[in-house]
Amino acid sequence: MSTSSAAKPAIVHPAPRITVIGTGYLGATHAVCMAIMGFDVLGVDVDLRKIDLLRAGRVPFFEPGLPEKLEEALASGRLRFTTDFDEAAAFGDVHFVCVGTPQAADSSAADLTYVDAAFTALATRIDRKVLLVGKSTVPIGTAARLTAMVQSISPLGGELELAWNPEFLREGFAVQDTLFPDRLVFGVSSPWAEQQLRRVFAPILDRATPVIVADLATSELVKVAANSFLATKISFINAMAEICEATGADVNHLAKALSLDDRIGGRFLKPGLGFGGGCLPKDIRAFKYRAEELGVGQAVGFLGEVDSINNRRRVRTVDLIRELAGGSLAGVRVAALGAAFKPNSDDVRDAPALDVARLLYLEGAIVSVYDPEANANAHRAYPDLNYVGSLAEAVEQADVVALLTEWSEFRDADPDALGAHVSHRRILDGRHALNSDDYTSKGWQYRALGRPAQATTVELATDIRDEVPTLAV
Repeated sequence: MSTSSAAKPAIVHPAPRITVIGTGYLGATHAVCMAIMGFDVLGVDVDLRKIDLLRAGRVPFFEPGLPEKLEEALASGRLRFTTDFDEAAAFGDVHFVCVGTPQAADSSAADLTYVDAAFTALATRIDRKVLLVGKSTVPIGTAARLTAMVQSISPLGGELELAWNPEFLREGFAVQDTLFPDRLVFGVSSPWAEQQLRRVFAPILDRATPVIVADLATSELVKVAANSFLATKISFINAMAEICEATGADVNHLAKALSLDDRIGGRFLKPGLGFGGGCLPKDIRAFKYRAEELGVGQAVGFLGEVDSINNRRRVRTVDLIRELAGGSLAGVRVAALGAAFKPNSDDVRDAPALDVARLLYLEGAIVSVYDPEANANAHRAYPDLNYVGSLAEAVEQADVVALLTEWSEFRDADPDALGAHVSHRRILDGRHALNSDDYTSKGWQYRALGRPAQATTVELATDIRDEVPTLAV
């Protein structure tokens, strides 16, 4: 066989180099996990404090499993961090934008200041064919607007492409959800953009992870629609709790019965204090606001009531604590167990637990707040509250104990051990996380949202996917 007729060796394209713009909760997790999967990654942020912490192997927030993965990624040499956008533009083949989209100060709209700034900083510096990918949660139409913007300011002009790849992380499960997602969504405008995303997510796609390839607008809508559905399911069972409180019915028996219907299921059908955090509350408000801008506000008008139901649970929790205390909160010592919006997180944004503690304080209660991870963040949000360093210190001489965030430390506490510290054995279970039979049998007066005063334990539906994972890659 002649040399000219020999088969040509296959061209092996090097793995794309990845930048991640924004090293907050989403960005830091994404950067670490991409490096763990074998890619060379550069994390970028304008906040030098964050960059210095990450370079030193320290995660700026609490997330189970992430510090160990950060250490592993740094040791591999595949992960670096910088504040230099010139370096980022020169380095990356695929640029992920993971900056925050908080609620605007003067409306329910999403504040896109950080998104616009990140795409502008990249586009003005990029002089070769690369892909810009948004991961932030944004209003529908943002990706189209940004595409026009970056093409107008980039030296590449119309050759610079933009895609959208929404994130679906749960705080407390972020590493698991990044490495082993339920699905991937690629919002693209060309086969080339889809190919680039498939290269970046090849290790995940090789495990037969479902992938939805869609247009830009649909990919934006997937995230806000998913969050709206979850918020609606949570508020639905809490609306039923309001009915139960007016009729003497038991919302836990109701939730159990509903969960056995395959069309409904038990995940997120758990009554209690409601949802919070940096995603669901502000995302459903921004979605409703955007729909009204588009002239279809009636289609999602129900989200306003979903939000209202959620907020009413906080006030009703205070009502129950007041009832337990005998009708007045003035001078009543309350142990507020939890400040984060959920366990396994130190995030106190729109946290129901912290709102309840503040409302108690405003009614004259003497409130001692304890959270295993969120005390420091809570103190920055509400410095007037009293924060203590242990469960025992929180319940010391308490007239009422209020479980507000269902950390395992609180769920697993022994009622007799707690009872040895308190002045009165009265407990408000704001998360339906405790065994009411165990508490009442040991002399505690037990109350929970949506349940009669004399309520027996009902074991609610659980799912292994909602248990803190043991990570392995």
